[in-house]
Amino acid sequence: FLNRRGYAPVLHCGACGWKSACPHCSAWRVFHKIDRSLRCHHCGFAQSVPRACPDCGNADIAPIGRGTERLEEQLALVLPEARIARIDADSTRLKGSLESQLGAVHAGEVDVLVGTQMIAKGHDFRRITLVAAVNPDSALFSSDFRAPERLFALLMQAAGRAGRDARQAAQSEMWVQTWHPQHALYAALRRHDFAAFAASQLKEREMAGLPPYSHLALLRTEARNAKAARDFLQAASDAADALAAAHGVTIYPPVPPGVARVANVERMQMLVESPSRVALQRMLAAWLPMLHGLRAARRGDERVLRWAVDVDPLTI
Repeated sequence: FLNRRGYAPVLHCGACGWKSACPHCSAWRVFHKIDRSLRCHHCGFAQSVPRACPDCGNADIAPIGRGTERLEEQLALVLPEARIARIDADSTRLKGSLESQLGAVHAGEVDVLVGTQMIAKGHDFRRITLVAAVNPDSALFSSDFRAPERLFALLMQAAGRAGRDARQAAQSEMWVQTWHPQHALYAALRRHDFAAFAASQLKEREMAGLPPYSHLALLRTEARNAKAARDFLQAASDAADALAAAHGVTIYPPVPPGVARVANVERMQMLVESPSRVALQRMLAAWLPMLHGLRAARRGDERVLRWAVDVDPLTI
């Protein structure tokens, strides 16, 4: 189980430091070895892999990191006799391909199955006796406070793929590759103890004043350039100063999300926090007409494309 499709997340030139950035997004283009392409998984922009570094001409450009394609290739080298299949959004793109691959798994024609979260959810694989999760540590250090919760749920689902046949349950295992084996998340996962994990997460959130001990809303905006997006949010914040103070609500400064630019559209967001859901709802109800007024006042400014208020955002 590796929740990253493609061969490698980025191509890199060791001579000058060039990386396969997307020209339309603030993200790397992923190297897909099967069709020798670089693809952006955000906007879909794709190009053939260059024969040499576009910046310095160095022919030795190398893939950095690992995706499901590379994992499949490496497993074939160390397990030459094994029948290996890969299930992800790339291998199942054609109509009927997913059903065909699942049929091969159920028919006993596959020894090792490599895949993303597509294989972790909802499929009944009776013959699986070992699940291996490859380096899922990044979620432990995400800026999104819900990332560990999602990781725990995903790994529990992946673990549930093993031993679904009662005759094999006693000898089924799950392995997790990690740099942090003593982390509380993995300790709870080892015991299948969601209650303990949830209790530790709730304690951390209470100390940090995060939901469910506070209530959040996120004002998101998209614009032709970052300054226009930031200016709109700053104007929205200035307009809400008195409202926020009256309702005991905190408005944080505008910041870009993890991927700030997608398809040449700049994105910016601003977090609104309150210890009271009622106070937050009242403040938002009074703020929304102001936001519509700000947008109307800027109607001649085509730089700001759209905005939205996300209450109880699932991702930050």
